[in-house]
Parts: sequence; structure tokens; C-alpha cells
Amino acid sequence: MALPQITEAQCAMCRAVVESEVDGNTAEGINNGIVYLMAIPYILVGGLFYFVYRKLRN
Repeated sequence: MALPQITEAQCAMCRAVVESEVDGNTAEGINNGIVYLMAIPYILVGGLFYFVYRKLRN
């Protein structure tokens, strides 16, 4: 976030595929994959904190 020029970078292959698609299905698939990969660690850490909370409360 501090360096927006670096954070906007992406691999050349992904960019070429997304820009060459007409219907946008590939771009939607890539975005869904990013959301999926981003959500899993939050779910795992949230579950861990929940179990620690339950253990400490008893």
C-alpha cells in the first residue's frame, strides 16, 4: 500500500490472458481465485482464535 507502483504489478502471462479475452470469463475466474486464496487464511486464523477463546473461557 505504501508503494502503489509495485502493488499494481502482475505477471506478464496473466495480464496478457486477461487483456486478450473478449467475454471476461478468465478475468472473473482470476478474481474469484484471488478472493478464495485470500479468504482461507482468515477463516483458519478466525477458527483458531475461536477455539483458543473457548478453551480459555472454560
